[in-house]
Amino acid sequence: MSYIEKYGHGGDLLTARQLFHKDTTHLLDFSANINPLGPPPRVIELLKEGMDSIVHYPDPAQRVLKQKLAEKHLVSPEQILIGNGAAECIALVILGLQPEIAGVSYPCFSEYEQLSAAYGVKIKPCYGKLANDFKPDHSELLQLIAETDIVFVGHPNNPTGVTFSRDELFEMAEQAEKTSTYLVIDEAFIDFLPIEKQITLLGELNRWKKVIIIRSMTKFYAIPGLRLGYVLAHPDLIAKMQEKQVTWSVNQMALIAGEAVLNEKEYEEATIALIDEQRSYVKHYIESNLRWRVFPGQANFLLVRTTDEITSADLQWLMGQKGILIRSCAMYPGLTNHDFRIAIRTEKENQCLVQALIEVSKEGSRL
Repeated sequence: MSYIEKYGHGGDLLTARQLFHKDTTHLLDFSANINPLGPPPRVIELLKEGMDSIVHYPDPAQRVLKQKLAEKHLVSPEQILIGNGAAECIALVILGLQPEIAGVSYPCFSEYEQLSAAYGVKIKPCYGKLANDFKPDHSELLQLIAETDIVFVGHPNNPTGVTFSRDELFEMAEQAEKTSTYLVIDEAFIDFLPIEKQITLLGELNRWKKVIIIRSMTKFYAIPGLRLGYVLAHPDLIAKMQEKQVTWSVNQMALIAGEAVLNEKEYEEATIALIDEQRSYVKHYIESNLRWRVFPGQANFLLVRTTDEITSADLQWLMGQKGILIRSCAMYPGLTNHDFRIAIRTEKENQCLVQALIEVSKEGSRL
C-alpha cells in the first residue's frame, strides 16, 4: 500500500496535505527528485519581467530555445523537439514512431509502460536482478532490443539510479541499428551527475539513426510546474514526432525559463557539487545507523530497502506524520513493499530526514 502516490508519482503535495493535515509550506518533500537549490534567482526575475508576454501566443516552433539547445549540444535545430515535460516527449516518441511492441526493463519510470499501453503498444519486459542492484543483464537487454520495435531505458534509471557504461551504450545502439529498433535513452537525471560521469551518445546522433535521447529541464532547474523537456534524434524521427504534437503545447513562461537557465553555469556547478556531497552523506548515515540497504545508483536520489520490521508504506505514513514525504516504491514492478526512494536535498533538510528516519524506524518496528 502507498499513501501519496495516488496518481502514480511523487510530489503530490495536495494529496499529502489531505492525508497528513499539514500545510504544504510545512512539508519537506523528498518524494520528488527536484533540484533542492530551487530555480536560479535570475530565472525568477525574467519570469516576472516576462508576464506581459502572456497576452501573446508562444512561438509554436520554439525557435530561440531550440537554437540555444542546438548550440549547447552541438547538434542542428532539426534534431531537437521541445515538449511539455519529458512525459509529453515520451508520448510523442510513441505517437510519432507507431511501434507495436515496446521493450521495458523493470523497475523503471512508470510512464514508459503507461503511455505505451495507453496508445495500444504491447509491452515486452525484462527485469533487473537484485544481485546486480537491479541493472538488467546486458545480454537480456540486447535480446529485448532484437525482439521489439522500441526499447526504453533510463540512464540514470528511475528509481534505481542505474547507469550504463559507454561500451554498453554503444553495444545497445549497434543492436538497435542492426535490428531496426528504436532505442530511447531517458537522460532526465543525467545533469545531476559529475561531468566526467555524464556518459551519453548525444555526440553520436549522426552515427546512430535509431537512437533517441530524452532530457528534462524541469528537474535540474527546479521548474517542474512549468513542464519542459526535449528530444534529440535524427531529423527524420523528429519530424514524425512533431506531426503528432499539439500546437502551442509548450507555454510562453516555460520558453522564457528554458532560454534563461542555459546561462546558469555557476548554478549548474553548485548543484552537481551539492548532490555529490549530500548523496554520500545520506547514504552513509542510513547504512551506518539503520543498517538498511542503500543501492549504489547515480543521480539526485537514493533507492533504499528496509528490514522486515517495517514496510515502505508504514515508513511513509510515519514520516508523513512528521511532515516529511518519501516515495514508496512498492508499486514498481520488480521491487518490494520494503523499498522506498528519497531525493537528495540540502544539508539541513537531509539532516532532518535521517534523524526522522531513525525515530520512525523505532516506531515502525513496534507496529
